[in-house]
Amino acid sequence: MEQLNRITQQPEIMGGKACIRGMRVTVGMIVGQIGAGHSVDEILNDYPYLEREDIMQALRYAAWRAEEREVMLATA
Repeated sequence: MEQLNRITQQPEIMGGKACIRGMRVTVGMIVGQIGAGHSVDEILNDYPYLEREDIMQALRYAAWRAEEREVMLATA
């Protein structure tokens, strides 16, 4: 996986959800905005403290997480 240096997780910020650069902006919020039909430029206009690479990394992180799968381990 590529380095996602803009994605942070800290228990004291947004309950430990994946956020952008320690801000109270979650990956889920960004992905939700894209899913609702907002363009990257619209998001950048609505949140001027975000950068284009923040949004790109949020999307890459969400894609990576969507590809994860849980493996059930046998119990004794």
